[in-house]
Amino acid sequence: MADDLDNLPGLPRHTELIDGSLVFRSPQQAFHSLAVSLLTHALRTDCPAWLRVACGMTVTLGSHDRPEPDVSVVRAEAVTEDAEETGYQAKDVLLVVEVVSPDSLQRDRETKPRKYAQAGIPHFWRVEKAEGRRPVVYVFELDPATETYVPTGIFHDRLKVVVPFEIDIDLTEIDTL
Repeated sequence: MADDLDNLPGLPRHTELIDGSLVFRSPQQAFHSLAVSLLTHALRTDCPAWLRVACGMTVTLGSHDRPEPDVSVVRAEAVTEDAEETGYQAKDVLLVVEVVSPDSLQRDRETKPRKYAQAGIPHFWRVEKAEGRRPVVYVFELDPATETYVPTGIFHDRLKVVVPFEIDIDLTEIDTL
């Protein structure tokens, strides 16, 4: 099923496969777009040479699941020279980021994190809208023994972590976008 997603005719962009069902995403709100832009730019700035930052690319978690995280960090060797891939395998992904939207609340808070963890993706960030335009970032790390994420921090104005690599993001910069 997951392998067939690219070959289904007439699917709208950003169609996901979750639990064997096609999920069509609603149009983005401005906050979603701004948060994705801010995080993508900042991650690319801090990203070491052995990793790449991707947006709008699916991640194959199994035969029935191919979600599309808003942002992901993948191993550089997973990115082909001709850049014709439409997604990545879970084993190549170190971090997935989901920006929560009103229509994706349950998927981004419950379903996707559970599936990402079970697939062995080491890091997960959930981004929610705080007051005004400001994001709040909930950071999780995989507990491999339980295949679940454990919270490692909640970040409001500045996101500073050392895994999966050293990252320092001024979240207030969203005000300038």
